[in-house]
Amino acid sequence: MIDIKEIRENSEKFKAASAAKNFNVDIDKLIKVDADLKIIKQKLQDISTEKNRIGKSIPKLSPDEKTSAMSQLAELKEQELKYNDEIKELQPQFDELMQQVPQPADDDVPIGKDDTENIEIRREGNVRQFDFEPKDHVQLGLDLGIIDIERGVRLAGSRNYFLKGDGALLHWAVLRFAIDTMVAKGYVPMSVPLLMKDEAMRGTGYYPGSEEQTYRMEKDQLNLVGTAEVPLTAYRMGEILDNSELPLKFVGLSSCFRREAGAAGKDTYGLYRIHQFDKVEQVIICENSAEESYKYHNEILTNSESILKSLELPYRIVIVCTGDLGRGQAKKFDIETWMPSRGNYCETHSASKFYEFQARRMNLRYKDSMSKKNLFCHTLNNTVIASPRVLIPIMELYQNADGSITIPKVLRPYMNGKEAITRNTV
Repeated sequence: MIDIKEIRENSEKFKAASAAKNFNVDIDKLIKVDADLKIIKQKLQDISTEKNRIGKSIPKLSPDEKTSAMSQLAELKEQELKYNDEIKELQPQFDELMQQVPQPADDDVPIGKDDTENIEIRREGNVRQFDFEPKDHVQLGLDLGIIDIERGVRLAGSRNYFLKGDGALLHWAVLRFAIDTMVAKGYVPMSVPLLMKDEAMRGTGYYPGSEEQTYRMEKDQLNLVGTAEVPLTAYRMGEILDNSELPLKFVGLSSCFRREAGAAGKDTYGLYRIHQFDKVEQVIICENSAEESYKYHNEILTNSESILKSLELPYRIVIVCTGDLGRGQAKKFDIETWMPSRGNYCETHSASKFYEFQARRMNLRYKDSMSKKNLFCHTLNNTVIASPRVLIPIMELYQNADGSITIPKVLRPYMNGKEAITRNTV
């Protein structure tokens, strides 16, 4: 959420931000509702002051004057009820409009309409050139007996799957390697709840906007998370932290659930776009400083790159354009890993910087040691690894002519020293 003072002072900036990010927000209506609320609240304050003045004077008044004073109090109370009713009507409008206002993108974020206009920054690693006809990950998985999509769909519907034997072990190995790497970097490991209240979804900026992508438990008023970002970022929601606690650095492993509404017919093949997956997520909560956010944005990007470099996977970094940014993101880098069967670099990570957008919605603050004021924190997050999507480049790039898959060296300790995946008969 944005500070309403900023919107009052520079409404054109937020109109431009809404247009650049493709959000339809009525900034003029917000300004009008805000102004009306300010006037009514001032009238209520004036009424309260007058009621106090009259109340204190009553003991000193004559009987006739007391009668007049009581009549004035009754009239003021009627006005108070009227204005309170007006606030009850206007405040929800104000709150709804405020939740829709997007964070303006950083000045160095490219203007663009959608993900086709994201800009590549650099590439890392070499794309493998095969001297045999390579298989895609589904063919490999079926031939080796480590993936079963047919039975996954039969039991759970489209975009579902089973990983079996060494397929399941490879999946867990990737996740465990990512967790161990982040813990070694000083991030606090967290096992998180997967069901979140609407309050946490709003606080992190997923509501309003992502309701259609979320599995909602209407009976219990809870939501299955699409990422551990939600519980990790909201962990200290509503609290005032001590300056000495910052930065908070969390890493969480969770299952993630996404409805993929509106994605009918898109990326339906294999393990790329699915309803349930596991992800290791990193979250940083730091001081209210653009310099600190810049530093930690680079840090979380570097953390994820180190995982891909250890796995020896080729990838590229892109800066996401305005039209592909979420409501709260000021800047985002995507990491796209090379997937032979798709013939392209495809998204596997997203590193996002929010400034105080999420913290303001969550009322997450800290007491600044210098000013002694309570300031809103800054928040950042990035994927460390998401599986089974990352299994696509691992399986396809590490495949051999005989149909086996060489296990990346860093994952072998997690698979009892095994060097390759061969036919699994489970």
